[in-house]
Amino acid sequence: MSARTPLALLPGLLLDEAFWRHQVAGLTDIADCWVADFRTQDSMAAMAESVLAAMPPRFCLAGLSMGGYVAFEIMRRAPERVERLALLDTQARPDEDAARARRLALVELARKGKFKGVTPRLLPLFVHPDRLEDEELTAGIMAGAESIGRQGFLNQQKAILGRPDSRPTLATIHCETLVLCGREDQLTPVDRHTEIAAGIARSRLVILEHCGHLPPVELPEPTTSELRRWLSRD
Repeated sequence: MSARTPLALLPGLLLDEAFWRHQVAGLTDIADCWVADFRTQDSMAAMAESVLAAMPPRFCLAGLSMGGYVAFEIMRRAPERVERLALLDTQARPDEDAARARRLALVELARKGKFKGVTPRLLPLFVHPDRLEDEELTAGIMAGAESIGRQGFLNQQKAILGRPDSRPTLATIHCETLVLCGREDQLTPVDRHTEIAAGIARSRLVILEHCGHLPPVELPEPTTSELRRWLSRD
């Protein structure tokens, strides 16, 4: 691999470019990082195509949560372009009924003009309970949601609700793959990641202890370290 490999970083629902700040800074010596902006696209296809259009012919790809769903779509469309794949706090399966109902209820509220982003009430779903008093961390998450805004939220939820089941195509992923999650991730639990890792031949599963759904900001140093290891593996 070249000294600085192109790396696309795909954020999750209501997360903006600032979410990957630590990784962009910490990998700058080996990676030329580009962060996707998913405010305007309302389908996995459109999100995937926006990434493919922005990146060079060959690149590395890392996606968290919704970004992971987009990464699966990219692997279906252009697997030959992806040198390495990292899937963080995501899942290959569609939403279960309860999660889908919760998502639809939030969409309906936002359509009525009651978009509140990531509220203090929702934060326990995103981060480990011990980090709820970290004002810098929680303020950053809420600011990202405000940055994405109501229409961005609606677009992203539409894309997520319409995503396909990625489990049948896991075996078609042949590149070096990192599967990483927080031990206490409530939105996409550890078993979703063991399922992904079991389905991808060249995968390595990493579980970060004392961490929720957002390792890049909850545990930035270990997350960046694991991404560096992934990018540097022969």
